[in-house]
Amino acid sequence: MTDSVAKKTSSDQTHEKALDAQTHAVQNIKLARDASPNAELLYQEIITGHTAALSRGITLIESTATKHQKDAQALLSACLPHSGQSLRIGITGVPGVGKSTLIEQLGLYLIGLGKRVAVLAIDPTSSISQGSILGDKTRMEQLTQQTEAFIRPTPSRLSLGGVARHTREAIVLCEAAKFDIIIIETVGVGQSETTVHEMTDFFLLLQLAGAGDGLQGIKRGIIEMADALVINKADGLNKKAADLARMEYQKALTLFPAKSNAWIPQTMTCSALENEGVSDLWTMICAHESSTKANGSFNQKRRAQNIFWMQETIKSRLQSDFFDHPKIKEALPQQMDAVSRLEMTPFEAAEALLALFR
Repeated sequence: MTDSVAKKTSSDQTHEKALDAQTHAVQNIKLARDASPNAELLYQEIITGHTAALSRGITLIESTATKHQKDAQALLSACLPHSGQSLRIGITGVPGVGKSTLIEQLGLYLIGLGKRVAVLAIDPTSSISQGSILGDKTRMEQLTQQTEAFIRPTPSRLSLGGVARHTREAIVLCEAAKFDIIIIETVGVGQSETTVHEMTDFFLLLQLAGAGDGLQGIKRGIIEMADALVINKADGLNKKAADLARMEYQKALTLFPAKSNAWIPQTMTCSALENEGVSDLWTMICAHESSTKANGSFNQKRRAQNIFWMQETIKSRLQSDFFDHPKIKEALPQQMDAVSRLEMTPFEAAEALLALFR
């Protein structure tokens, strides 16, 4: 009996040691995740297509913590030479037009062609709670399950046009991770889609038929930026209305000035829900890519976009430096109070603050 007890005790001790080892392993993993990410390690994993490292890298560049800025810049600098080889597609449209459904069907179709697809889905941020639902992974359930797909919902943080501040940098990381197609889904709240247009090669405006006066319901500027205007939900009883809307939009597009890249904006109908017209859409996108690369406007637009984002970065940094300046922090509440009491005009207050900053 004594030998039996001894054996049992030894077995229990071995089991306890195994449990302790597992506990330490779990703790080490947690510590590794909680630790400040190392830019070099992330870079090495990102360029091999490691999606977990890509997610951490995007989180790093989105961080507003000062301690992360140096690593974020180092990561971007390392990934930049590996970027630029993808096709960047921007998709916008009013909420409910079916952007997420179309993106999922297009993504699945492209994966079927052997492509790797990254989706940067911009989620609207509440102006009251400052929170975001970030539900695109739920809406793109089938695409999420594909190993050749990467979906990153990002809060817009109320930035202009619903485009998150670091989306441009996220594109660089996705391209370094060898994704062939980068799709950017905007909030589509009708503010300004200039920013997404300035980071993509093909800009798609998704529309609905039978939702009132369509031509009055969209802004001229967005139509002028669009490379294609697609009427979604062209199925069932809505198919005839969609066809009529497509012809109406096609006529309207002839009234706009010709694009500098010589591309004539196209219109078409599709049904993302029934997966109809998706292959035709991709054929159109490929035609646009071939046309703009042939006449040199593709690379010319990329170069112009780089300059645009340099200027935007300067503006953002100047704004941040301005409001972080000690003298501005001290004087701003007083100037705001004076403006609210009508003791000073907003312009006078702004000049006084700018004088302090200079």
